[in-house]
Amino acid sequence: MRTQSRRRPPRATLAMAAAGTLLAPLLSGCWVGAGGAGSGGNSINVLMVNNPQMTELQKLAPRFTEETGIKVNFTVLPENDVRDKISQDFANQAGQYDVATLSNYEIPIYARNGWLKEMNSYVAKDPAYDEQDVLGPMRQSLTGDDGKLYGQPFYGESSFLMYRKDVFEKEGLTMPAHPTWQQVADLAAKVDGAESGMKGICLRGLPGWGEVMAPLTTVVNTFGGTWFDKDWKARLDSPEWEEATKFYVDLVREHGESGAAQSGFAECLNNMTQGKVAMWYDATSAAGSLEAANSPVKGKVGYAPAPVEKTESAGWLYTWAWGIQEASRNPDKAWKFVSWASGKQYEQLVGDEIGWSNVPAGKRASTYANPAYRQEAAAFQEMTKEAIEGARPNDPGVQPRPAPGIQFVGIPEFTDLGTKVSQEISAAIAGRQSVESALKKSQQLAEKISEEYEGR
Repeated sequence: MRTQSRRRPPRATLAMAAAGTLLAPLLSGCWVGAGGAGSGGNSINVLMVNNPQMTELQKLAPRFTEETGIKVNFTVLPENDVRDKISQDFANQAGQYDVATLSNYEIPIYARNGWLKEMNSYVAKDPAYDEQDVLGPMRQSLTGDDGKLYGQPFYGESSFLMYRKDVFEKEGLTMPAHPTWQQVADLAAKVDGAESGMKGICLRGLPGWGEVMAPLTTVVNTFGGTWFDKDWKARLDSPEWEEATKFYVDLVREHGESGAAQSGFAECLNNMTQGKVAMWYDATSAAGSLEAANSPVKGKVGYAPAPVEKTESAGWLYTWAWGIQEASRNPDKAWKFVSWASGKQYEQLVGDEIGWSNVPAGKRASTYANPAYRQEAAAFQEMTKEAIEGARPNDPGVQPRPAPGIQFVGIPEFTDLGTKVSQEISAAIAGRQSVESALKKSQQLAEKISEEYEGR
């Protein structure tokens, strides 16, 4: 654990900064369920994000109660709201919620602050959970500084390149098995206008540290850049950052979707589904929507690894996971819920009751060996598994990093820094300023973080 410097803000202040918005590929709705009274007796309180897979879990939770006799009180909120509420309850160790949905960004930070129960002892007593079946990068991303597990994944994702196979075939083009970003740019130019109203590629430009900065940071990594070097020196003014950002901005401005500066995951998914773009680089979780029964592009999309330049892989790593509050009044019952909600039997239940395309995948090797899932997700399941297994959260670039993270920097201050930098980049995509100007301002912002961390 790193020691605090005199200039660093109090730990609780930093942790509260972790309540910002993160990658939200699957969020919709804003229903709020029961919950609020302190847990105890034979009930637990669960606070979770309102994505579709979570609300499906809520509908299936009576099965858990039937099996265990444990009642689950759910509070379900949109991402920004749920992060705020989790941050407040866990920072104060109020114990109102036993379990909450946290990402691989927050869990190491929360663990460092002593807000979470370690899970190694539970895993050791629960062999049926089969921790070794959880994909290695997922386990690594949910491990604290002390080497102990503090979260279990509900679903996981990486990033890859999606493209219209039919359009490529019509244009006589072939997607390389492992494309470089320059090859992608060349292909984008060739398929731009291949069909009426079709642009070459969709890339996020919407402000947000989990929006435009997620894909852009993977580009920066593979171009040889980093937010901070191993000594915490800010590097947003480096030639590699400038080259990567200019490449990204030029590509989306020249061959990207209309309104790129306001396009996030949802907008790009819509553009790809409606045939307005020929390629899209984004979350592997998008494939389920593109291949859904009612999708106009079902069966027409090909999938390729995240494009690279100087690294062997470039895909990000993200998971919504379950964390148990240290102050939980019912930690043993909370673990039973976590074990059920992240276990193999839950995936089987979803597959049987709802359909295998709805399984919260991306976390267990056994999912990708399941014949029913492999058949349902044949177009993308193997590429998704390879992307997750190839993710390198502690070594995503060409140089040592001072903190974990691929599409983020694993420090509490990144929520604010990433958001402010994203606003500068988005302004460059919109043509309101140059990339040089955007990065000059961004470097100044990052240097303030350097001052707090240098010399540790």
